[in-house]
Amino acid sequence: MTTKVKEHNGKELFLAEFDRKKPHWSSNGNSWLMPVREEAIARFAELGIPDLKDEEWRNTNLAPLSKAAFSPSTVLELSSGQAKELERYRVDSNAVAQLVFYNGCYQAAHSTIGDLPKGVRVGSLAELICNEPDTVKEHLGKQISFQTNPFIGLNTAFLEDGAFISVPRGVVVERTIELLFVSGGGNTVSFPRNLIVAGENSQVRIIESYVGLDDSAYFTNSVSEVVAEQNAVVDHYKIQREGLNAFHFSNFGVRQQRSSNFSTHSILIGGRLVRNDISSLLNDEDGECTINGLYMPCGEQHIDNHTFIDHAKPHCRSHELYKGILDDSASGVFNGRIMVREDAQKTDAVQANHSLLLNKKAKINTRPQLEIFADDVKCTHGATIGELDDNAIFYLRSRGIPEEQARALIISAFVTEVVDEMRCETVRHYVQGIVEERFQRNRSNGEK
Repeated sequence: MTTKVKEHNGKELFLAEFDRKKPHWSSNGNSWLMPVREEAIARFAELGIPDLKDEEWRNTNLAPLSKAAFSPSTVLELSSGQAKELERYRVDSNAVAQLVFYNGCYQAAHSTIGDLPKGVRVGSLAELICNEPDTVKEHLGKQISFQTNPFIGLNTAFLEDGAFISVPRGVVVERTIELLFVSGGGNTVSFPRNLIVAGENSQVRIIESYVGLDDSAYFTNSVSEVVAEQNAVVDHYKIQREGLNAFHFSNFGVRQQRSSNFSTHSILIGGRLVRNDISSLLNDEDGECTINGLYMPCGEQHIDNHTFIDHAKPHCRSHELYKGILDDSASGVFNGRIMVREDAQKTDAVQANHSLLLNKKAKINTRPQLEIFADDVKCTHGATIGELDDNAIFYLRSRGIPEEQARALIISAFVTEVVDEMRCETVRHYVQGIVEERFQRNRSNGEK
């Protein structure tokens, strides 16, 4: 007799886990957050885990996630051995603060906070929720909504910890603030939540990294919110190097006020199934937004990028450049949407997606979009998909350059445009290193 094994239902497991944790949340002194959690989990229950019929997910199959049995980890502290491995993932040795999180929990023992400028606050969001709830209430959920995205709802329902960064009016943070999110242990899920507030005329640079210390299957579901007040400058970098069996879903929302300047660069390398959503609301005049990305899946990896830039006010500028390098049987998605509202005259928006396929089995779905409701604007968008140029390889080989080196030179030239857009030299060098490491590994695997 054959016994049929019942498949896991990811949605039902998350709902059951929420019910299990409710008594703890209701009695831990943070009861003010409970109505928010309840609303978020109710919305998640309504939306469920999307399938291919959902327009926003039609090129990303979430069946593996739906059937997986992920639960919050009970191991929330790094071991001494794991802590030693972190050094190779730290990007800026000169950072003024480096905050480490393990399975979503702040690791004070492995974090460093140096001599911050007066009034700058960097630390654990969990501590702020307990000690200064009004500060959290002012901004939490205001830059990003769970009404249409079930994974934002899931993160909000299970919100525990993450990073809080606040830069007061007129303060310039010269050195980097680095956030390192580490995951480990099989079948675990973490819900990092970051809140970043840049006051009027302030400046700050932030590196947000996600890494895995083993090859187990786990799920990172992160949400970051950024407030950029008038004339604020926020320079943000995300480097995702999760394990190749990991699921990584990220939602990033920023609200920009008058004359603010926000830039973010996403470098996506790891993960079995990755979804990276970024949205920016240009909510006052003369704002400028840059959203760039580089994604490099190989093997059976799938990386899905969705971006949304909302030009709500006039005289704003946005720049968007995403490049993908796909090898083996990897697949990718780029869905970039720019909306120019009726009042947003004199908008200047540029969007481009370029993909390089290194294998006949690799595939990319690209969909750049412009929705324009104003008549005095300058907007362009476009996409290209290509393979390595045989003529260029032949030319380089005719000059005595070996074929593998010729291929590497062409790939490097393709990547350079995105890397050169990064303002921070330290990040540029780090990204160049991990790009080279990625393709050296691929070449080695191909020779075996």
